Amino acid sequence: MTNNTKSINIDIIKHPIITDKSTQLLEENQYSFAVDNQADKEEIKKTIEYTFNVKIKQVNTCNRYPKKKRVGKFIGYKKRYKKAIITLENNYSIQLFPDN
Repeated sequence: MTNNTKSINIDIIKHPIITDKSTQLLEENQYSFAVDNQADKEEIKKTIEYTFNVKIKQVNTCNRYPKKKRVGKFIGYKKRYKKAIITLENNYSIQLFPDN
């Protein structure tokens, strides 16, 4: 009998994405994270469930391609990243902002 489960790699999650839209999604119990480009939905789900001790209902992902960025006469590109929007079960939440 073979075990097809992959080991949990915590380095898949890079950082949470904090924007106006992502803070509005917090009211619907959805959280946005920048993740590794090679990570699939199942790896992302297992890693976040293990790291934050929550139960995930759904994982949506999209690839964010580099945009042009201009500073004076210099033209460059922003970095490419993969964005994961996590929907949690109703009785779970993730504490992104610590209470001081």
